[in-house]
Amino acid sequence: MYKIDRSQNRIQPLQPRKFSELNFTERHHLQEWLANAPEALGEELLIIQKEFDGFDDTRERLDLLALDKDGNLVIIENKLDDTGRDVVWQTLKYASYCSSLSKLQIIEIYQRYLNRYEGGGDASSLLCEFFGVEDMEELKLNKGNSQRLMMVAANFRKEVTSTALWLLGYGIQVQCFKTTPFSDGNELYLNIEQIIPTPEAKELMIGISAKEAEEKNTDTEVKQRHKVRTAFWEQALEAFRHSDCALYNNISPGRDHWLSAGSGISGVVYNIIFAQKEARIELWLARTPAEDNKALFDILAEQKAALETAFGQPFNWQRLDGKKSSRISVAQSFDGYNPDSWPAMSQWLVDKMSRFEQVIKQPLIDAWIQVKNNNQ
Repeated sequence: MYKIDRSQNRIQPLQPRKFSELNFTERHHLQEWLANAPEALGEELLIIQKEFDGFDDTRERLDLLALDKDGNLVIIENKLDDTGRDVVWQTLKYASYCSSLSKLQIIEIYQRYLNRYEGGGDASSLLCEFFGVEDMEELKLNKGNSQRLMMVAANFRKEVTSTALWLLGYGIQVQCFKTTPFSDGNELYLNIEQIIPTPEAKELMIGISAKEAEEKNTDTEVKQRHKVRTAFWEQALEAFRHSDCALYNNISPGRDHWLSAGSGISGVVYNIIFAQKEARIELWLARTPAEDNKALFDILAEQKAALETAFGQPFNWQRLDGKKSSRISVAQSFDGYNPDSWPAMSQWLVDKMSRFEQVIKQPLIDAWIQVKNNNQ
């Protein structure tokens, strides 16, 4: 790794270091870094436990347990300056132990993690948010033998890399990440590089995984949900076409649980939501940069009393600190998957969104002008 010296138009090498000489430890440093920034491993992962020891008849602990965006469990085993000879066997054991975890057990494991390390939170809600689904019934977690292995270390012995490559040949999802600390005076840097599989092989594997995921998505239950949603949206959009609300005139029915309409501001949309237990309308603030969303939300929140009075009922104000987006919503309970409820749900969405747009449209425009002026 090199440092760029712009004044001299030269590059200067940074000094590679060892974790041991810097007094870094596996548990208190490397593990904590990855737990708080799992994206350093090249993808979006959700850490659901640290030092997981929930194995029957054994006192062994795996370093980090995570979920990927396909619902697969990811076993992350960390070493420092050397992997040792047995890291592959150790990681395989953990994967075998985790292969029998049910969805309910995974939720309970994540809930314990939230309670202990994150100050609480609802595991089911956060899982739905991570996977972009409306309720837990849509999720399939830890399917079959889909567990993935990630090994992280500064150096990998040949017996480890040879075994990892052999496992790849048999369809086992294994990755090796080489971590190297560097120093520049008092400044320290960490480089994380995937060495197995190589980037070229990884691209091929991603293609294969996408094909397998597509085939799995033909599952009868998922297809049925898509049919139900499409049928509902056909009915709801017909109700909108016979109303004074023109937001969804050019929107087609889809299989997702939401439909979006533009507000005239890029990244800010009006959503209507069809869920198993409720219908919902919302203003979804998802601009880039994220600071715009918080600024828009805060300006609108200052008018909370006037907006809610004009609308006729309270809004659910969700600033979602720590996340990119924010939302303002109104919801109503319904038996969503019962077609007998659809006329009432459709009319509720029409009535509420029509009123919602009337109330919030001009304040939103004014707020956006203020944010743009503040950004200049």
